[in-house]
Amino acid sequence: PKSYWPGAPDLAVEVVSPGDTVYEVDEKVAEWLTAGAQAVWVVNPKRRTVTVHRSLNDAVTLYENDELDGQDVVPNFRCRVADIFV
Repeated sequence: PKSYWPGAPDLAVEVVSPGDTVYEVDEKVAEWLTAGAQAVWVVNPKRRTVTVHRSLNDAVTLYENDELDGQDVVPNFRCRVADIFV
């Protein structure tokens, strides 16, 4: 593309790669939130978790039996965390 959208997405989804460090993932989350994203979901395939970040100080880790809810960012979206890893 010739240019990129000038703003942040409402939701950013970051999938943790085997080579990613905790610091690198935290930096990406901070970049998205500082840019204006309303939420960042960090999907960790190795741990089979999703950590939902709504601000730099608000993070909740969801496990396989928990339900991921899009809340106001992705209305009407709900799924079990385990279903993401099928």
